[in-house]
Amino acid sequence: MTDAPLHVLLIDDNAVRASVIEEGLREAGHERVTIITQMRQLLRQIVEADPDVIFIDLENPNRDVLEQMFQVSRSVHRPVVMFVDQSDKASTEAAIDAGVSAYVVNGLRKERVKPILDMAISRFNAFHRLREELDRTRQALEDRKVIDKAKGILMKSRGISEEEAYALLRKTAMNESRRVAEVARSLVTAANLLG
Repeated sequence: MTDAPLHVLLIDDNAVRASVIEEGLREAGHERVTIITQMRQLLRQIVEADPDVIFIDLENPNRDVLEQMFQVSRSVHRPVVMFVDQSDKASTEAAIDAGVSAYVVNGLRKERVKPILDMAISRFNAFHRLREELDRTRQALEDRKVIDKAKGILMKSRGISEEEAYALLRKTAMNESRRVAEVARSLVTAANLLG
């Protein structure tokens, strides 16, 4: 998140409850607040609003409403704060699995809005960094596997050592201004087509 003013989207079908959160956000210095009270075509409304953070206030959510909100959380890739009046273990676990940044049970008070918002953004950013690191690690493992497979193909077809096979992959990558893994992937694909 940047230091620019945050655009907070507040989803609540109860205007009185929404005003409590809106007041807390404004007192915390967040003037860009958009309120959605109609739950139809919710995802479309969220995409059109393009918020930085989403606050969802659910009085007594049933399973269908919770699942819809969890789908929203999975889809939008933004910090999501969800207020509910009551919850059970399954709903809490589902919220965490859906990537809800803060799941607040029976805690709707305007003075709590700022610390909850700050925590949700921090948690979202930490989770985002972990996901990026995991993606990089997965990609590195995938690259390593394809490079090893390509080395094996070269070793077998040319009768060369593992070091020579890697040196050939690396030289080809440098000559073509590509990554070694890309050259290896092309070689493996070609070998599969010819094999």
